[in-house]
Amino acid sequence: MEITDKTAPLEAARKFIDKNFPDCDGALLAGSAVRGEATATSDLDIVVFDRSATGSYRESLIAFDWPIEVFVHNLTSYQAFFQSDAERARPSMPRMVYEGLVLRDTGIIDAIKQDARALLANGPQEWTAAAIRTKRYFLTDTLDDFIGCSDRAEGIFIAGTLAEGIAEFELRTHGRWIGASKWIVRSLKEYDKEFAARFVDAFDHYYRHGNKEKVIELADTVLQPHGGRLFEGFSMGKDKS
Repeated sequence: MEITDKTAPLEAARKFIDKNFPDCDGALLAGSAVRGEATATSDLDIVVFDRSATGSYRESLIAFDWPIEVFVHNLTSYQAFFQSDAERARPSMPRMVYEGLVLRDTGIIDAIKQDARALLANGPQEWTAAAIRTKRYFLTDTLDDFIGCSDRAEGIFIAGTLAEGIAEFELRTHGRWIGASKWIVRSLKEYDKEFAARFVDAFDHYYRHGNKEKVIELADTVLQPHGGRLFEGFSMGKDKS
């Protein structure tokens, strides 16, 4: 990223903390600026821990040449966000804390980072057999829509839903964290670079050429170890009495 006309990310983050949270207990710079993946449109993700905060909040603003997203927590409120992220299998806050570069620390950051590290290492809660069966059904349903679709405009958006479903199914059935948007591909690369490459190639091939074969093969590949496509016999909410 070209930053010749901008304050360096770390310097900007430190100035932001000095000006806006001079008495905070801890602060971290996270996100793309820390990972070396910043682009011309990237912002700075800053996590603040302040015992005087009554609760958690998020705010977006521009300061020191940068768009900044600040996530403010007291010394316990972050735990609810860790738990929520773990339940949805998208560890946004734990990842920011774990990867974050320390801007300020009165001695509280290490313990919070350890919480984040442990959560990330443990992975998401394992899907039950019932959950896998339900996901098989809905992934099959989307796949059938994709196969049968003859409208190019509709197919483009069905493919997007199918991509999310395939990624979620493959990652969750292997005990891995999932993601949304750009984090779909990032999560797949962390899991298996070869699978990620095949995933991207399949959908790129469809979007470029309209050929569905690679996407269909990919969907069947992730479904097969768990019984393949599922339609007949599936039910939800049926009274079994």
